[in-house]
Amino acid sequence: MEHITTPKVEQVKLLDRFSSRATAGTLYLTATHLLFIESNTAASEETWILHHHIAVVEKLSLTTSGCPLVIHCRNFRVVHFVIPRERDCHDIYSSLLLLRRPASYDDLYAFSYNPKQSEQQRVGGWQLIDLASEYERMGVPCDHWQLTDVNRNYKVCDTYPRDLFVPVSASKPIIVGSSKFRSKGRFPVLSYFYQEKKAAVCRCSQPLSGFSARCLEDEHMLQAISKANHNSRFMYVMDTRPKLNALANRAAGKGYENEDNYSNIRFQFVGIENIHVMRASLQKLLEVIGTKSLSMTIYFSGLESSGWLRHIKAVLDAAVILAKAVTVEGASVLVHCSDGWDRTAQVCSLGALLMDPFYRTIKGLMVLIEKDWISFGHKFADRCDQLDGDPKEVSPVFTQFLECVWQLTEQFPQAFQYNEWFLIQIHEHVHSCQFGNFLGNCQREREELRLKDKTYSLWQFLLNDQENYVNPVYQPGFSETHPVLEPSTLPFSFKFWRNMYHQFDRSMHPRQSVLKQVLSLKASNRDLEKAARALEAKLQKQGVFLSIAVDSKSKDPVHPVRPKSLILSAPLNCKEDEQKLSVCDRVRTVEGSSSAENGYNEEEEEPASFTKPEPTLVSLERGVARMTC
Repeated sequence: MEHITTPKVEQVKLLDRFSSRATAGTLYLTATHLLFIESNTAASEETWILHHHIAVVEKLSLTTSGCPLVIHCRNFRVVHFVIPRERDCHDIYSSLLLLRRPASYDDLYAFSYNPKQSEQQRVGGWQLIDLASEYERMGVPCDHWQLTDVNRNYKVCDTYPRDLFVPVSASKPIIVGSSKFRSKGRFPVLSYFYQEKKAAVCRCSQPLSGFSARCLEDEHMLQAISKANHNSRFMYVMDTRPKLNALANRAAGKGYENEDNYSNIRFQFVGIENIHVMRASLQKLLEVIGTKSLSMTIYFSGLESSGWLRHIKAVLDAAVILAKAVTVEGASVLVHCSDGWDRTAQVCSLGALLMDPFYRTIKGLMVLIEKDWISFGHKFADRCDQLDGDPKEVSPVFTQFLECVWQLTEQFPQAFQYNEWFLIQIHEHVHSCQFGNFLGNCQREREELRLKDKTYSLWQFLLNDQENYVNPVYQPGFSETHPVLEPSTLPFSFKFWRNMYHQFDRSMHPRQSVLKQVLSLKASNRDLEKAARALEAKLQKQGVFLSIAVDSKSKDPVHPVRPKSLILSAPLNCKEDEQKLSVCDRVRTVEGSSSAENGYNEEEEEPASFTKPEPTLVSLERGVARMTC
């Protein structure tokens, strides 16, 4: 609270960035949130913005109506306030600059957040995901893969987890030697095991090869991975970087594997750009979609020039190559980028999602994120700008992963148990710092922070609301016929994710999601069924039975003996009168003033086999055109 000098400002206007519609209200600044409460509506709508969601705060020049304050959030919300007094605006601006990026982890929201859960519930939330059980589900340890304790104390690689799986033939001297030849000590380890063909997906960082250096231990390590798969005589080494970037790294003593030094490997570049290109691409995208009154030509050319969807395609292309190498050729694959915690995480996790239906479930996606992102040391603190650090380290790497998953859900809606709101909610809390899962850069840091003792897990929070994240068109049997997904990566297959980037823009045209509508209808149907059962119970107490009931087991209508109606002897079923008419004598009503206006008198000569029955009579009765067929 020491950073807050003006906790409340009245007569503030909130401007919509597209329609410029102004809403008056009061602005509050608390220790964790910026709160705006509207004063013109009876409901008094509230806008809550977490300090940790704020990416950029801009204080614009003073105008006749007040001092503008524009806030850009990491969840793509943009708010534009007009504060009457310049001094109040400056106080809010100065406070937000200090509150949005704290200096230490202890100041993050997760350490003060209290959802009023018991200690047992908090501990249970952290125990939902067990990676040891996940590796057992894959089929490891087995004859060719074992759990090693070489990194039990984080002495070999401090950004890797404690428990790692390596080939049985890889001894500790080989592992240690390989780690010394890899950037940041991130030596090749198992990420996913495709049990059907005994093929492995492994991950590491780039070798410190320079122009001619080599390491026998590292060569033996790759040979051990290759020999662990008897179904293939070779293995792929996939460098996710563009070739030019890898060549430039050789001048700094790094680089890539030389096929002449490694036996039985097939080397391939896939060309995913680095974190700086991705950060600039997202910024260009946000500038285009946030500009008002663009023509279609300028909008689409801006979307293209941002390169965002092109980068999404590049990541998915690499995942498809990985999945085909494993499932079709039965070959093991080693994936790396520069340090093995950005592009490597994207490709390994998406490749596993294409190959394994389990990761297409709600629980499975949680496990996948814990395994390939959190456990293996994706730098969430740096990439998501959790603390006051280097802005050049910030990059939307995890956002790209979530968008790739969404692109797959659009191509295969029946294959995924979760909907897009589940992905958006995960993205929301990656940046909120409300839960402990994504804090820090690696497991060692998280243990030092004692996050499991001091914070709550996001997964329990999401599972408590699971019914809101279920895809209504999900078919569990789809995975039996399509265990491996083969998405199209042609340019026309990619879409702009409107609900992610425009979810807070209320003035835009209604964004009706089919999945959300179906979920709403299902919820409404449940409420109606509950009310119907309650009414049925009341009627039974009165000695009255319904004319049509539904058998709960067979779901087929059951027709008991119908009692007399309680209301003026009226029929209980409105179809009684219709049953008295034959099919050809039924009457339908058409709203309109005349038959000519509705096109019923048009005469066309058609072949005999396609001749339509013509209406025999059109008459007006009680103000409604009545047509008998």
